[in-house]
Amino acid sequence: MVTPLSGKRILLGVTGSIACYKAADLASKLRQAGAEVDVILTAAAAQFITPLTFQSVTGRRAYVDADLWGSEGHVLHINLAKEADLLVIAPATANTLAKLAHGLAENLLALAAVAAECPLLLAPAMDGGMYQHPATQANLEILRDRGAIIIGPESGHLASGLRQVGRMTEPADLLGHIRRLLARRGPLAGKRVVVSAGGTQEPLDPVRFIANRSSGKQGFALAQAALDLGAEVTLICGPSALPTPGGATRVDVRTAAEMLAAVLEHSAEADALIMAAAVADFRSAQTAEHKIKKGGEAPVIALTHTEDILKAVAAVKKENSHPAVTVGFAAESQDLLANAAKKLATKGLDFIVANDVSAADAGFEVDTNRVSLLFADGRREDLPLLGKGEVAVAILAEVVKLLGKAAE
Repeated sequence: MVTPLSGKRILLGVTGSIACYKAADLASKLRQAGAEVDVILTAAAAQFITPLTFQSVTGRRAYVDADLWGSEGHVLHINLAKEADLLVIAPATANTLAKLAHGLAENLLALAAVAAECPLLLAPAMDGGMYQHPATQANLEILRDRGAIIIGPESGHLASGLRQVGRMTEPADLLGHIRRLLARRGPLAGKRVVVSAGGTQEPLDPVRFIANRSSGKQGFALAQAALDLGAEVTLICGPSALPTPGGATRVDVRTAAEMLAAVLEHSAEADALIMAAAVADFRSAQTAEHKIKKGGEAPVIALTHTEDILKAVAAVKKENSHPAVTVGFAAESQDLLANAAKKLATKGLDFIVANDVSAADAGFEVDTNRVSLLFADGRREDLPLLGKGEVAVAILAEVVKLLGKAAE
């Protein structure tokens, strides 16, 4: 699957921190996402991890300071810098931050950084006291003023044994930020996209609730696909342990009523709303104040309908024309196309994604989906069995087309 990293040249600088082991993971993730990764290790980094480690995960030679004085030494740092689409330094130590801030180009990495014309992303890693030192903070401010993107550090357990701010941001999160940075000029740049994901939980009593099997995987994949096209993304999700795609603004909700409020708030100025959440259709008419105890006759629980979020969005859209594009989902176990077509018409959607959740290889809790796209103009497109990321890409491609038509 094509990502913003596909075919990009990433120059990864690794400096002398115990967090070097994370850099190897980051290099591997970048390569798996389609990037060509060149690595430069400082002398201190080479005390923690070897060039061979990086060569093994990137399939490319990793460079150290000794290479600066080899047969290609007079152009090596220039070539590495000029060919890079992005320079990432992770981990970035206090020493390296100081060198970059003050232009001290005394090793291969610093020379390449001075020569580079591409964006610079830094992931600091150091002990908490070093990070908070006025000199380090001043150096970070200088680098920010020059346009460097600084991610982290995070609070957590450090090599010193203390729990402070200084821990390098995790590779998966850095990968998300890198994808976001490389996608900033995509076809949805400047557009606001709201995606809902996961299921809702409708309480019966303080410990029980009505829910469904939705994992949120398709909605999270849609959020990532929108980010990969350059959009500003708000992800409204029911209870989920899935990691937030890097760059998305996450809004956590629990009930259908909470999701309704969040969707109306965030879609009021959105360009597109993709309603992938599996919102509960029913809730208990009355929530018990205390736990319903076992014993005696089984309780009879009266249900009532939850709010219809897409109908509420359609009503608001008539007033302010936002969101410009609205996409719904129809998760059905029978009469798939008929039920989806009815929902498409009654809820004022631009198109609807219909999927048969009774299939073992599609729908809830799995990594694949087989869907049909039904459009308001009568068109229909049947997609084969695909990974949910690929389904998301196909859906966002249609959103891009519709937003283009809306702007004409």
